Amino acid sequence: MIEIYKTSEPRQIEQLTKIEKGCWINLTAPTEDEIQQIVKTLDLPENFIKDPLDDEERPRIEREEKEVLIIVDYPYLTHDETGTPVYETIPIGLIFTEDYFLTVSLKDSPILTNFKNNKIKSFYTNKKTRFALQILSEIASFYLRYLKQVNKITNDTERKLHQSMKNKELYTFLGLEKSLVYFTTSLKSNKVVLDKILRFNYLKMYEEDKDLLEDVIIETNQAIEMSETYSSILSGMMDAFASIISNNVNIAMKFLTSVTIILTLPTMVASFFGMNVNLPFSHNPHAFAITLTIAAGLASATAFFFWKKKYF
Repeated sequence: MIEIYKTSEPRQIEQLTKIEKGCWINLTAPTEDEIQQIVKTLDLPENFIKDPLDDEERPRIEREEKEVLIIVDYPYLTHDETGTPVYETIPIGLIFTEDYFLTVSLKDSPILTNFKNNKIKSFYTNKKTRFALQILSEIASFYLRYLKQVNKITNDTERKLHQSMKNKELYTFLGLEKSLVYFTTSLKSNKVVLDKILRFNYLKMYEEDKDLLEDVIIETNQAIEMSETYSSILSGMMDAFASIISNNVNIAMKFLTSVTIILTLPTMVASFFGMNVNLPFSHNPHAFAITLTIAAGLASATAFFFWKKKYF
């Protein structure tokens, strides 16, 4: 899908039907025909469009003549078959040409939706560097927002695990740990790209643009620290709960074994006195009561012994 937008004074954005100078071209999961159309119309290297569409593409910055390609990872929220939130990261390409600014991604992102709906202050499609830095700032903000959600889900799941100890909660922990690994890896790669933009002359920046980029780097560093901290906490919690669950299984097995042994003794007494041979008390009118007393005494003595040993 190809979308074309252009801002006008005062702070208005309109969607165009054809490409104009100073516009923003957004490509979301474009078809091969759409890719070739943009490549020919704007005289762009084909890999500038196709590389961000590879979900395994690593963040990087690349320059070719007057065109610059920046690829970064942004967070994306989905849900699994049980409705549990799953956090992933996918690439987005920011392409600078002399007259146009392009974004390329496999999925429609809520980050870009904020720009389409004109929710970002001081947003102009013709100010390409500022526009790109604003997108990078929104990406960093979404990382921080999703990390807070991950922490909230972790706390909620921990409370549930204290009560239920079900596999569902453990699977939730596994999914969150996987998400945090994705976040940490992508954030560190994004940080490398941001540092290159700051150190090298890839983009023409004014003093305000440098200040904004430094803010983005600070937010990215904060997100990296949060992601690593949450990942460490989550890993420790999973180890602890795995030990707790294993211990609970051992306690349950010990209890069941103790009960089985206790119940075995009355069964043995009943079996002996149920034999069709001469036995003690066989002619006693109180034989049945005596047998029950013996069985109950043995079971009680064994139960008391196990209780003293804290088997249950």
